Amino acid sequence: MIPLLAAAEPPALSSYLPLIFIFVLATFIGLDVIRNVSRLLHTPLMSLTNAISAVVIVGAILVAGPQVSSEHPLWITVVGLVAIAAASVNIVSGFLITNRMLKMFKTREKEKKG
Repeated sequence: MIPLLAAAEPPALSSYLPLIFIFVLATFIGLDVIRNVSRLLHTPLMSLTNAISAVVIVGAILVAGPQVSSEHPLWITVVGLVAIAAASVNIVSGFLITNRMLKMFKTREKEKKG
């Protein structure tokens, strides 16, 4: 009988290189796209990045979680934890910036009424 959960060697770093390349390429493309956005569209863009960051947090929790961490090398778990921290900062700052911008519009409405 062949064991179903045979101990397999972890994949080599070279198998992760295409994924790292895609990550770096996506980072540069994302930076270029955000730099070219009009200032008027930053609030809707911030809401969109909050939604994307929420998906990133769910994926990073799955990667860094205790059930999966024994199957991956330590550095993947560390990258997952860094992704959780970065996405959390992005979500909190996005809500703070959006709230501040909405307060600016509320004061203008009060000035028009008064």
